[in-house]
Amino acid sequence: MTIEAIVFDFGGVFTPSPFDALRAVGEEVGATFEDALDIVFGPYDRDTDHPWHRCERGELDLETARAEIRALGSARGLEIELYDLLKYLASDDGGVRTAVVERTRRLREQGYLTGLVTNNVAEFREYWRAMLPVDELFHAVVDSSEVGLRKPDPAIYELALARLGGVAPERAVFLDDYPGNVEAARRVGMHGVVVGSDPAGALAELESLLDAATPR
Repeated sequence: MTIEAIVFDFGGVFTPSPFDALRAVGEEVGATFEDALDIVFGPYDRDTDHPWHRCERGELDLETARAEIRALGSARGLEIELYDLLKYLASDDGGVRTAVVERTRRLREQGYLTGLVTNNVAEFREYWRAMLPVDELFHAVVDSSEVGLRKPDPAIYELALARLGGVAPERAVFLDDYPGNVEAARRVGMHGVVVGSDPAGALAELESLLDAATPR
């Protein structure tokens, strides 16, 4: 195999996982992680009309999504506030994962094409972009709220590969903290790596893939 491109998720790869924050917020209101995930983020291994999915596709503003998510929680006797989750993320002292940033920079210097595919909302765009030297790290960036597509829709991976110059899926690696998104990338034909709470394991797995690849 030959690897030409490395494509990354943002949250949970370059920063601590929002799913860890969701678990903590759910515990505060007596919700299991599964219930909190279903209420706040919906069935995350599918692309649906859940308010958060619509917000990530740019179809709903954040305030409307917040209200609809609160209503979903209230209907199940759980008062989950989306903004509590956002405050938790903002206060996380883990910050940006320097090791991932520096490895991405080296990959680009080594001649690999680098991309970013993020499920995000329009209101966060300036905030998350300010956290990374985006233009220095990536040849292409795909923000779900800008393009009207979100993971795990196969079209968003195909768009990223097209923006990287038409890279064939089998010549690309995708890294994400959510296993469902990685599985979706594999179904498109990409190599997939799941990133855990400590990204060192995922970076080592990426290195193994690159070492095993045929020189470009």
